Amino acid sequence: MPEIVFTSHREETHEQWQARMASEALSITRSDLYLQLRFLDSALSALAETPDPTCRQMATDGIHLYFEPSHILDLFRQNPRYLCRLMLHSVLHCVFRHLWLCQGRDPELWGLACDIAVENVIDNLNKPALTRPLTYIRSHAYADITKEETVVAAAPAYRWLVRQTVGVQRQLYREFHTDDHRLWPKDGQENSAASIQAQSTWQKIGKRMQTEMEARSKEAGKDGDALQSQLQTANRTRRSYRDFLRKFCVLREEPHIDPDSFDLNFYTYGLSVYGNLPLIEPQETRESYKVAELALVVDTSYSTSGALVQNFLAETYALLKQRENFFLRMHLRLIQADDKVQKDEKITNEAELRQAMEHFTLRGGGGTDFRPAFRYVNRLCEEKQFQNLKGLLYFTDGLGKFPEKRPAYDTAFLFLGDRFDDSAVPPWAMKLVLDEDAFLPAQKPAAPFDPTQDDEDFDPLRDLNNT
Repeated sequence: MPEIVFTSHREETHEQWQARMASEALSITRSDLYLQLRFLDSALSALAETPDPTCRQMATDGIHLYFEPSHILDLFRQNPRYLCRLMLHSVLHCVFRHLWLCQGRDPELWGLACDIAVENVIDNLNKPALTRPLTYIRSHAYADITKEETVVAAAPAYRWLVRQTVGVQRQLYREFHTDDHRLWPKDGQENSAASIQAQSTWQKIGKRMQTEMEARSKEAGKDGDALQSQLQTANRTRRSYRDFLRKFCVLREEPHIDPDSFDLNFYTYGLSVYGNLPLIEPQETRESYKVAELALVVDTSYSTSGALVQNFLAETYALLKQRENFFLRMHLRLIQADDKVQKDEKITNEAELRQAMEHFTLRGGGGTDFRPAFRYVNRLCEEKQFQNLKGLLYFTDGLGKFPEKRPAYDTAFLFLGDRFDDSAVPPWAMKLVLDEDAFLPAQKPAAPFDPTQDDEDFDPLRDLNNT
């Protein structure tokens, strides 16, 4: 049995004492946050606190919360309110899963976008332990992002930042930079076992937080709207459009050699015995599980952006023209509708699909009413133009009148990005939120963002006492 050695506090080194005192300071900070935001209990205790002398600021990898003890003690003595914000800032990065969403983006600019999104949430909580003066730079940035991108979340903030000048980006970095992102997973590291486990853990924590916030709506009040909105966005299931199409597949034979059902041993044995007479030949047809009939309705009302429709159709075309998704002979209806059906195009092969997509023009621009499109598709089914319609996909922003009765076929409403309202979608319909960034090429600034370039005296913590 190994010998147990007890160490008294008198035998501690100065570094050990600092680490212990810093841990106690963080424990007190965590308690202050919990008393004012009780729905954060599981999130605040999910990161293992780890002293790290090389970490000047607080940092996290989704598993540990790294800190430099002397820096934490200085903050606890001089500016405990900032320490509360600092801890909550790092925790919210994990809650919103910012660490694992950088794919294809400029890492430094993505980190700044995430800082802006998190600081917007904290500024809107309006709790005594977190309040700080709202500077002109902050209020102007929040208003500008909301005006151009609707919501101050990480992805919209990143799209907004790409359009700004380098000078503006550096100014925003000085204002919003809070914690260290150097431990965030790099491209390709998001799929490691530890990273996948951390993502799963924080996904569960985020869903639990959302449930508790909804239950404690009076406690959160209007001040928690920004947090609840970003939680809903982070927790919303974002599934692959390609995978979603499989819900509307049918099993059917098609002309194609099926190598899986062909035994090469019998084939070669027959040739070796009888010369040119194989005992078995490959089948000329095979059973495939693909989409055969589908109705695709595009909302062309005034509230739906033409750019969003074009991006959606471009991705749809890329998927539909691939043979593994549709049969060689298919029946697709491309319908445009606002408060009435504006246009219907029948597509039965790849050539007609390419023709329809290349010459697509929006028709409509009025109000939104989903019922005429459903009545039109129902009539097509009654007239046997659809033999076995598996589903209807309706691309929209959700702002319209839904049919009350469930149709005979499956229905899904597709929403792109964060510009939609799915609150009125009937329970019998499926909902799919499509990631807007997946429909666009990854945006990057003209040159990699370097916030400290040509600024040797830059110190992100120099104005701590002003908070």
